[in-house]
Amino acid sequence: MGFMDYCIILSTAASQQEAEKIAAVLLENRAAACVQMKPVVSMYRWQGAIERSDEIHLIIKTTDALYPLAENLIRENHSYKVPQIVKIPVTAGLPEYLDWLSSETES
Repeated sequence: MGFMDYCIILSTAASQQEAEKIAAVLLENRAAACVQMKPVVSMYRWQGAIERSDEIHLIIKTTDALYPLAENLIRENHSYKVPQIVKIPVTAGLPEYLDWLSSETES
């Protein structure tokens, strides 16, 4: 695989419990090799108002080919009507790490 065959998915969840549920389903289905979670405060515009939410930020490491599956799994297990699901291509990385990522997402 080349560098452009990998991606990072950024998402947020409403709670630690929801974040761990999403992470578990992604890992169980081999749609991700790793999911990192950390608390964040988000401020955003929603339906004409400025909102503030305590959320859990998810950083999901996967392959480009698995993005559609990961997106579907996140949507199916998410409480938000419009969850943040943003794909960022990987343009470089430690080859050994990317090899590990590939091996952990193979079926």
